[in-house]
Amino acid sequence: MAVHGGKLAARALKEAGVEVIFTLSGGHIMPIYDGCIDEGIKIVDVRHEQAAVHAADAWARCNPGRVGVAAITAGPGVTDGVTGIANAWRANSPILVFGGQGPFENLRRGSLQEMDHLGVVRPITKYCDAVYQTKRIPEYIELAIRHAVSGIPGPAYLEIPMDVFMGQAEWEEAPVPRIRTEPPRISPDRDEVRRAIELLAGAERPMLMAGTSVKWSRAAAEMNRFVSETHIPTYTNGMGRGTVPPDSPEFLNRSRREALKQIDCIVLAGTLLDFRMRFGQTIPADAKIIQLDMDATLIGQNRQADVPLVGNLACTFELMLEEMKNQGARLDYSAWRDQLREIETEAEKKVEAALNSDEVPIDPQRMCREVRDWLETLADPIVIGDGGDIVATAAKILPVKGEGCWMDPGPLGTLGVGMPFALAAQLAHPERRVVIVYGDGSFGFNGFEFDTAVRFGLPIIGVVGNDGAWGQMMRPQGAVYGWDRLEAVLLNRTRYDKVVEALGGHGEHVESPDQLRPALERAAASGKPALVNVDIRQDREYKGGIYV
Repeated sequence: MAVHGGKLAARALKEAGVEVIFTLSGGHIMPIYDGCIDEGIKIVDVRHEQAAVHAADAWARCNPGRVGVAAITAGPGVTDGVTGIANAWRANSPILVFGGQGPFENLRRGSLQEMDHLGVVRPITKYCDAVYQTKRIPEYIELAIRHAVSGIPGPAYLEIPMDVFMGQAEWEEAPVPRIRTEPPRISPDRDEVRRAIELLAGAERPMLMAGTSVKWSRAAAEMNRFVSETHIPTYTNGMGRGTVPPDSPEFLNRSRREALKQIDCIVLAGTLLDFRMRFGQTIPADAKIIQLDMDATLIGQNRQADVPLVGNLACTFELMLEEMKNQGARLDYSAWRDQLREIETEAEKKVEAALNSDEVPIDPQRMCREVRDWLETLADPIVIGDGGDIVATAAKILPVKGEGCWMDPGPLGTLGVGMPFALAAQLAHPERRVVIVYGDGSFGFNGFEFDTAVRFGLPIIGVVGNDGAWGQMMRPQGAVYGWDRLEAVLLNRTRYDKVVEALGGHGEHVESPDQLRPALERAAASGKPALVNVDIRQDREYKGGIYV
């Protein structure tokens, strides 16, 4: 029986374990909708293609071992989605993006929305290609997914011209190959593992930084066994947040700067030496570096590693524990950990006043403390950070109870991920409460996706810290060029809660600290997508530096 290319594509996605695709309607990609109906794949249509790709990114983060999928139409559909692809590229999220294209038979004639999509996305994908024969669609989907999940994961882009997508092929001539969404686990060189243990045995003040590749290696259990056995002080960044339980004696989050000044060895577990680590400059020149990552090209970037351990991080930590046993190495850094714990305790005391401030407009730290206390009453919430200042503050105050309980854009720093990420998280985990912590600037990017949440009945709650400014840019601009010369950094204190009400959701406006907790509880009880718009203090104290 002859079927169109959309049915072939959907059958291949089903073979890959895909449960949902995110999309915005377009004539070039309509066949895939028809195929998804047959295969029982849910279609979630959003209001902007950027949101569709962001949601696919979050779906991959919420479902380890699976790929997220987005389908976007040609021309502006693809260019709208580029930001989402780029964010997934920097975050190492395994996604597959289908892009439309004008009919192949009219190639280079100037079809509606025709352009060189492949040239645009090639620098920000692990794989990009086009299919020109309907019967080969499943073959190309397998190839794209294989690239997306192998090594350091990332986005794949597959273009299917309109006449190829709508074209016919017999099932027999278009077999669906087996599609693996989890690559084989690769172990590091054992000699390098021995060297790593020897270095650690000679260290007195080491630390471990758990980053994004811990998540993509699914290595949290093995890493925590290593951490518990050695009592090594451990910090997290990127998607490493949540991989160490917040009640672990070794988990620290307020003493990193002091620790980095004193360490003699650092274990970089999937943590890149990028701007978040000042390109390696925060590590003392004489400190030894043991670097674990899934791809050799990431080892030694900006600072040479003394021991490179290339492979799946779960395998690496297993081998490190095994080698400790083989060498009879008893590594115990509990005394050093306890010194850092004292610094943590003092740091927490310093912010206590701000956490309990009654000032109006509300202190941002008080806002986050109220959100924290409310989250503590919920079972396993998922929190998404979408903003600058307010997310940096929230990251220090809101505990991440477990792996996958916190999501933020990642190193590309893309604003607007909040509701797209939340859509995917709520669909993946309908039994859990999904909460977005917004800046007022970031809400403006994809706030209309509350419409999508309303249409699909997803009771997501957003909390906007509204200070009427692009704070991270306002402070350096004012300090450097003069507070009377501010441009492009001030906003209105807009009633975003009214926007969400107009879209069919629930809105709350909070002006004093005592109003916040009841507003959150009413938002949750509404059963609707909800937004709590919180008037917070506009901070103008500049402490130096621009976060790049």
